[in-house]
Amino acid sequence: MQFDIRKFDIYRKVPKDLTQPTKAGAVVSIVSVAFILYLFLAEFFTFLSPELVSEVYVDDPVKSYDSIPVYLNISLTKMPCRFVGLDIQDNMGRHEVGFIENSNKRDILDGHGCNFETRFQINKVSGNFHVSTHSSEAQPDAPNFEHILHELRFGSKAAPALLQAYGQVTSFAPLNGKNATSTNDFEMHDYYLKIVPSIVEYKGQRSLPFQFTALYRSLPSFHGGGAMPAIWFRYELAPIVVKYKERSVPFYHFLTQICAIVGGTFTVAGIIDSMIFTASEIVKKVELGKLT
Repeated sequence: MQFDIRKFDIYRKVPKDLTQPTKAGAVVSIVSVAFILYLFLAEFFTFLSPELVSEVYVDDPVKSYDSIPVYLNISLTKMPCRFVGLDIQDNMGRHEVGFIENSNKRDILDGHGCNFETRFQINKVSGNFHVSTHSSEAQPDAPNFEHILHELRFGSKAAPALLQAYGQVTSFAPLNGKNATSTNDFEMHDYYLKIVPSIVEYKGQRSLPFQFTALYRSLPSFHGGGAMPAIWFRYELAPIVVKYKERSVPFYHFLTQICAIVGGTFTVAGIIDSMIFTASEIVKKVELGKLT
């Protein structure tokens, strides 16, 4: 007995002379093919274009760091350099007045202002650092700390290339270019910072930048019985980590989507074509008076 594999065919064919083409069926077919082509191209370009995804989880936020590097570049437009210094405090008992390592002061505005640039480390606890006149033996008569904050960053020099490619760099430098020059004498400037450690994985490399949010306010200070004015940066570390990575659509997902598009479109198109054909047959019978 000869084995016939055709008995397993579940897609049995109908002879062509037993089928009936219609104009409505042709329109539905053309629209269906165009729709499938459109969705196919959309899925194809999605497959070729990876996306940036982020995950948030609780972890030791800076376990890869003994301390956090900070870079500050600020111009004080009404404070000569001889008065300017940096003080650092934190909850571990650190208290440095007049920090001078890796610092550079440059006269601006004919000596009436000062550009102050510094690099330093902060511990992995809450604290503050502030630009002030506290370390100066002589104090200005009317201290005015109006300023332009050119750059403040935590961690690496710039946001990783992956985040730059997706335009996700604002949260890594939200204060760059901050202008606080319309202020009065004896005015205190406060920046409240929430630092969020991040992990960026891109092309087999892993970097650990820091992003942060910032809230600014200014309020009067009083020379004498009250606190001396200064520019305060009060920071806290968030107990979370944000992980960024680039994710591509898996090829099996792309194939699944294409199969769903083709199968779903032809199924729906078949239903629509059947409904149109049935409706047209009913109309014909009504016109001929054969509908019972």
